[in-house]
Amino acid sequence: MTSKKVLVVANRTADSPDLIDALSRRATEGPIGFTLLVPAVPHGLAWAADMKAGWAEAGLRAERAAERIRRSGLELEEVIVGDPDPFAAVGDVIHTREFDEVVVSTLPRTISRWLAVGLPSRLRRTVDLPVSEVNAQPLAQPLPAQTAGEPVAA
Repeated sequence: MTSKKVLVVANRTADSPDLIDALSRRATEGPIGFTLLVPAVPHGLAWAADMKAGWAEAGLRAERAAERIRRSGLELEEVIVGDPDPFAAVGDVIHTREFDEVVVSTLPRTISRWLAVGLPSRLRRTVDLPVSEVNAQPLAQPLPAQTAGEPVAA
């Protein structure tokens, strides 16, 4: 039996225990492989000053999330740091790879920018795949500080 391929789109919730629990429940349904996409969304006014401001943080978050996901026993096939626009990031990835489903992990409804701009419903209208949502709390642990010019693996 071939493995189902699921694209998981997450930013601040990428390493959330809530997301990992939801993916673990999915994995009990049969063979499944996950690809994690972390859009490089900058925070605050960083976007106005530097369009690449979110890449370093997204890379660190992707690394930490990949480690936590793999430690939980899930099959993580690939980790991608993508375009700062989450809609564009998903489009970039699904046009170059095959998936059976998209899972969008968001912050709770009251604080999620992705839900405020309708990311999951927009994806449902434009991609020819099932799109589901996982509402998750971000991991309370802050990302480690990064030294300027230090490379970030993704």
